[in-house]
This record gives sequence, C-alpha cells and structure tokens, in this order.
Amino acid sequence: MIPVRGYVGHKVAVLGLGRSGLAAARALEAGGATALCWDDSAEARARALAEGLVLHDPTRAGAWDGIVALIVSPGIPHLYPSPNPIIASAWDHGVVVDNDIGLFFRSYATQDWDNFETMPQVVAVTGSNGKSTTSALIHHVLQAANRPVQLAGNIGRGVLDLAPASDGEVIVLELSSYQTELARALAPDIAVFLNLSPDHLDRHGGIGGYFAAKRRLFAEGSPDRAVIGVDEAEGRFLANQMREAADGGDPVIRISSGQKLQGGDWTVFARKGFLAEWRKGRQVVSVDLRDIPGLPGAHNHQNACAAWAVCRSLGLAPRLVETGFRSYPGLPHRSQLIAVRGGVAYVNDSKATNTDSAAKALQAFARIRWIAGGLGKDGGIAALAPYLGNVVKAYLIGHSAEEFALQLGTTPSEQCGNMANAVARAAAEAEPGDTVLLAPAAASFDQYPNFEKRGEDFVRAVQALDDR
Repeated sequence: MIPVRGYVGHKVAVLGLGRSGLAAARALEAGGATALCWDDSAEARARALAEGLVLHDPTRAGAWDGIVALIVSPGIPHLYPSPNPIIASAWDHGVVVDNDIGLFFRSYATQDWDNFETMPQVVAVTGSNGKSTTSALIHHVLQAANRPVQLAGNIGRGVLDLAPASDGEVIVLELSSYQTELARALAPDIAVFLNLSPDHLDRHGGIGGYFAAKRRLFAEGSPDRAVIGVDEAEGRFLANQMREAADGGDPVIRISSGQKLQGGDWTVFARKGFLAEWRKGRQVVSVDLRDIPGLPGAHNHQNACAAWAVCRSLGLAPRLVETGFRSYPGLPHRSQLIAVRGGVAYVNDSKATNTDSAAKALQAFARIRWIAGGLGKDGGIAALAPYLGNVVKAYLIGHSAEEFALQLGTTPSEQCGNMANAVARAAAEAEPGDTVLLAPAAASFDQYPNFEKRGEDFVRAVQALDDR
C-alpha cells in the first residue's frame, strides 16, 4: 500500500467503494487521514464496514463540515452528461475533488528515494484501444528482463494498493480517460498515447472532450518522454505539440501500425508484420511479429510498437525486448486463443466492445465465424461494413441482434440469442482453417455484468464442445 501524503489529521470523503475506492480509503487512513466512505450500493457499504472503514452519508445536513477533499471513483460522472449530485455539492461547499490517480502521483515519491541508486519511474498508458495489452506487454517484458516492476490502474489492482517503490523499479499504469480527466496531479516519466476513436462521448461531452481528457496526461503531466501513436490526426497534433515543447529532440517517439514514418529523431512502426525502429534517419532493428502468438493482427502490432518504444526508453536492449515479446501469453478477453479443434481456432476478444476494436479483430484473421452482439452503441455496426470481407457468417446474440442483422448487408447471419447457441452453431458449421471469433462490437450489460463475464461464458461454451 502507498500511504497518501498531505492529509494527516484531516477528514477526506471517498465516493464509490469499488476496487479503487476501497484502496483509496485504506491508503488515506494509512497516511494519517480519516476516510469517510459512501456508496449508493448497500452491498458496497457493507464491504467497507467489514474492513473497519467509517461510513458517512454526504447527502445529509452538515455532511461537509470539516471535510477538505472528496476522492471519486472513476465510474462516477463529475461533469457530463451531468455532475453527480454529491460532486456538485462538494463544489458548492468548497471541497477539493480528486481521484486515486491524483493521490498516487502526489504520494508515490518519498524521502527513501534519496538512498536509491536508480530512481523509480512511472509509465502511464492511455488511448481508446490497446491500453491493457500494451501495459501488460511492457510489464511482461520488464519482468522477463529481471527488472523490478508493478502493474496497476485500469488493469489489475488500484494504484494505491501498489507496494512502495524499490530501487530502480518501474510502475506501469493503464489509465482511462475517466482517470486522467479528474486527477489533480499527473507526473509520469513516460507517457503513451496509442490512438483515439469515438467512445464514452456522453461522459466527455463529445470527441473533443474525450481527447482533452487523454491529452491532460501530456499537457499537464509533462513526461520526460512521450510515446505517441500518429495514425490519427489527434496523435499527430499531440506529437507536434510535445515536439515543439521538447525543441525537436528525442523526448517524442512517434509510433504507427501500417505506415513508414518519415523524419524525426526516433520512430517505431510496423508494416506487413515487421516492426522497425529508426533513429536519426537510420534503421536500428527489425523484428518479425507475424509468428508471435500473443500479438496477432495489426492492432496488436501497434501495441507492440508502443511497448517496444517504452522498453527501449528504459534502456533494454533489442534482444531482451524481442525475447519478452515472444514469451508474452496475451491477456484474457483480448484476441485470446482459447482452443484449436479440428483445425478450427476459437478466439475470445470480448473486450472488443466498440466498432473500432472489432474492426481490428476482423482484420486479424481469415475465414471468420463471427459472434457479435450485445447492447449496441450509437450507429450499431454500420461502420464495420468495410471489414466484413473475411466474415463467412455472423452469429448474433443479445439485445441488438436484430439491428446488427439488418446492418450486415449480404453477409450471412443467424440470430442465436445467447452465447451457448452461437458457439454451438458456429462450431457445427466451421471448417478447418476457420476462426470462431467473439468480437461483440457492443457492450455486455444486456446479458452480463461486464465484458469479462461475457468472455468467460464464451470459454465455457467452447469447452462444452468436448462434451458433445
């Protein structure tokens, strides 16, 4: 645990008692503050009580007396589409609003670092798609190279549950826009921006607000090194801004999947399955990514470019980075190979909850039996029309199955209702060389509490094929 600094003897309210909220409350108490906790869920409040934490209803009269700060869990909206009433009340009472990421950055460095030979470093990864894979890949490569490293944030555990820093340690944080937009302190040593595609737009008041939330990691975080994907205009804009601030030097590493990058002092890009690192106009290394099982498809090649740039920035030799790539097992629910039966591969990409991530999955495999559907987002799957060439047939589930079927055009489809039926029908019709791919292009909340549970149901359905 990282004790929170700066609140000794003060009362701090904590709103939202999930993973990050409970970790924040414990870390505040460890730092000498009094954490006053609340959640709309009675079950969450009961968990906090069981841990010995103090419950405090911020809606009652006089509830803000003596409270100096409110720590908010990332899922609670504070501005768009409308402020949570408790957050609005905190504003009205002059109470500072922050989140666990802000507490982490103000508390992580301590006087103990004066005795370290090598200063710890923080790598923060953001973007619309690929954050988890990139963060986990960086973590894996550093572990394989015997570097001390911890992983947290939007993946794994809450940031304040991390152990205090050790000599030369690297902290890898996956940060969502929900986390970066509110944190009052941001100070990564290396910041990564992967890509931008429309998502969470109601939460951010549109695409501009969404980009602004991610841009804070760079504009206000002022990293020593910025690794920036430049396959969209927003990334090129951000790289240009950071390069101007860095006077055109190495602090900016541009990355791309699909194009050779011209100019600049340091670039990493992937084309036709090969990763290339260039510095000062000369190629430093080339790596064949095509046979690395944990990184299938061009979208994972962008993740590989980002992880490569970070690990090289941390001083790892190319050989060590490539070795780490080759032993990377992949993440659950993200292009995860579950089984190969009778020449048919079964791949779980339940994390593909929007059309952009689903498009990347559809480009990663030939002859796809596509399981899609759930709670569709604005526009359904109309944007996927250019990527249906590899789809032999779609097997649709959930709330938006009928809508998706109407948008598939001439692509054959079948409305299967639930996961078990979809997997069974796809398996019955699949031929050797086919891939049965779960890439829903939709949220999971119509049938499952989260995308993880949806992916687990897919895995169970695939395993059940053995019993038939």
